[in-house]
Amino acid sequence: MTGSPFMALPGAVAADGIDAGVAGHYGNPIVEQRHLERGAAIVDLSNRGVVTVTGPDRLSWLHSMASQALDRLAPGEGTEALFLDASGRIEHAAHVIDDGVTAWLIVEGDEAAPLSAFLDRMRFMLRVEVADAGADVAVLGAMSTTALDAATPAFAPAGIALDWVDPWAQPRPGGHQYAHDAGHPASEWHWIERIVPRAVLADAAAAVRAGRVEAAGALAAEALRVAAWRPRLASEVDERTIPHELDWLRSAVDLGKGCYKGQETVAKVLNLGRPPRRLVLLHLDGSDTVLPVPGDEVVGEKVRPEPEAGDEPERRVVGHITTAVMHHELGPVALAVVKRAVPARLPLIVLSHGIDVAAAQVEIVPADSGAAVEVPRLPRLGVHKR
Repeated sequence: MTGSPFMALPGAVAADGIDAGVAGHYGNPIVEQRHLERGAAIVDLSNRGVVTVTGPDRLSWLHSMASQALDRLAPGEGTEALFLDASGRIEHAAHVIDDGVTAWLIVEGDEAAPLSAFLDRMRFMLRVEVADAGADVAVLGAMSTTALDAATPAFAPAGIALDWVDPWAQPRPGGHQYAHDAGHPASEWHWIERIVPRAVLADAAAAVRAGRVEAAGALAAEALRVAAWRPRLASEVDERTIPHELDWLRSAVDLGKGCYKGQETVAKVLNLGRPPRRLVLLHLDGSDTVLPVPGDEVVGEKVRPEPEAGDEPERRVVGHITTAVMHHELGPVALAVVKRAVPARLPLIVLSHGIDVAAAQVEIVPADSGAAVEVPRLPRLGVHKR
């Protein structure tokens, strides 16, 4: 793939890390957040991957492997699906839209080849064809179709617009939400990803130059994502992550379907156990103007019940930062994955750049999240009630 035309826009500064290949910002990421939030800006996501699956068996085949019910996905309906290993750990995540002919899977850029290879190995005798379409199509993001339309018309090769509307805004039927409903910020997240021919990226960039629409960088999109508590494969997922830990059952898992790899763990943790770790939002002390980076340790201070003079609080590593951003209203905030047993009111500190950054925790997956099924207590063997 060649470089994005958006990188030639005035003020464009390249992103690094997981968003390398597109602009991190165009000079003022805070203003760009506001433009994006009110539906007046687009985001270049041309570094994302797109995998296509064609053939009459495509949806039933994907349904058999994914965490989401896909066998009756209506043309134009957007959903998301996870592909898990046998232990229920997340291996792939895809934003899925079907146009009646092709299932289009939007993934992280470095996930297109591994996911294509995985799917290709699972074809057997079914009537499906898998392809990595990243050389031909690209992705633009926005919080409104108005902004996207100002940049380029919807792409509809089979008569259905390829606009993936993020289901995170509302819990999906068949899903499960650990977070409390009161005050959940997902209702403000109106994210849309439009698949377009890669050749029209230049037209979209020209629309920005002409003033028909604003451009916002990856930093702006990430800030709004964090504020919405929305997990992302490239940042919140590691080799141990199960969907429950990120509250991803609310949008990417249909608990009414079975017979997919990892389904036993999904059901067991939900019905009988608790997530071993949990996602939290951290409000960070910004007095040192230090913004943590992914992987920075989160520690908790445990004070002894009867401390003696000179005793230092005992520190223990309880988690790590996954994404940290500067939000235009919330200030410095971060998503972090911490141990399940970390008390909700425990003062936390982020160790970043050699500085202790105080952090206040907002529960996403609550510490007291319990089993969804009440397990009856059985009498102990040898004990007889009279």
